[in-house]
Amino acid sequence: MNVRIAISTGSPNPIYRQIAEQVRMAIATGKLRIGDQLPSVRALAEDLVLNPNTVARAYTDLTRDGLIESRSGRGVFIIRKRKVFTREEDRRRLEPLMDALIGEDNPMHFTREELQEAFQKKLSQWKDGGPS
Repeated sequence: MNVRIAISTGSPNPIYRQIAEQVRMAIATGKLRIGDQLPSVRALAEDLVLNPNTVARAYTDLTRDGLIESRSGRGVFIIRKRKVFTREEDRRRLEPLMDALIGEDNPMHFTREELQEAFQKKLSQWKDGGPS
């Protein structure tokens, strides 16, 4: 795997979610590509000194989202993202994420323009202008 997963025990995000988000970001930025192999659950758990169930939960989320698949006897691989949800469901799932971001804005005192600039900068980091 071309990407190093780093976890933060002090983060409010659960460890399994940190793993899944880092894999998602690596796919979105092109650091992981279709066909790349991820470490086995056991190997990544040993590397990160975690319970294998934690890694398995991250992999389950990524599988459910259509980003990875386990191939019997061969390992876990990045796949072309399958459409899992309808466009309407995608938008419904996006709303709370945007609300959380904008809700965090107030204590950080970002202007609308600063938020837009930060969002545009992050979007520009995605390969082909969007997730795979």
